[in-house]
Amino acid sequence: MSYDLSGQVRVAVIYYSATGTVYELAKTAAIAAEKAGAEVRLRKVREMAPQEVISANRMWTEHVHATRHIAEAGLEDLDWADAVLLGAPTRYGMPAAQLKQFIDTTGPLWGQGRLINKIASSFTATATAHGGQEATILALNNTFYHWGAIIVPPGYADPVQFRAGNPYGTSHTSQNGEIPPGDVQLAAMEFQARRVVDIAQAFKRGRIG
Repeated sequence: MSYDLSGQVRVAVIYYSATGTVYELAKTAAIAAEKAGAEVRLRKVREMAPQEVISANRMWTEHVHATRHIAEAGLEDLDWADAVLLGAPTRYGMPAAQLKQFIDTTGPLWGQGRLINKIASSFTATATAHGGQEATILALNNTFYHWGAIIVPPGYADPVQFRAGNPYGTSHTSQNGEIPPGDVQLAAMEFQARRVVDIAQAFKRGRIG
C-alpha cells in the first residue's frame, strides 16, 4: 500500500452509540487527539435499529436527535486515516451490530492492503459491571489483526490507568445509560487517544526517516 508521509497525523474516531455513553467517550477521544496535534474526523456509523425500537426508548431518541450533526462514517474515512479508534457498546460480550456492519463493509480496502499498518485502538461501554467490556475490546482487536493494523492499547502506561482499571481500552459501566462517564473514564479516554497519536506520529516519522 502507499502512505501519505506529509502533514499531520490523521485520526478517525469511528463509533456507535445508542443512548450517548460511547458518544461521550468518542467525543473526548477526538478532542484529545486534536489537542495532541492530529487532524481528526469524528464519525458515527449508520443506525440499523427500527424506528419503533428507537422511539420506545427516550434516551435513545434524544441521543439520535442530539447527534444529527455528526457525519456518518464511510470507507474514505478509514482510507484517509493514519490511526483509527473504534468504539461501541457491548452486546452480549461483542461489539454492537451497527459497528460490526460497518466493519463488514471494509473488504474492498482490506483487499487492496489499504488498512495495513494503521495504528488502531478500541473502547467500549456496558450497561452492567462485568458485562463484557474486555471481550468486546478483544473482539474489535480481532478486526485489526486481519487488517494488519498495529494495535496500541493504553496498558498501564499512565497513572490514570491504575484508577480506570482497563489496560485493553477505555471502558465504562453506564447502568443502561443512567450514569455518564466520570472524570476517571474521560481522563483514561484522553490518555488512550494521546497515546494513539504519539505512536502514530513516531511511526510516521520513522517511515519518513
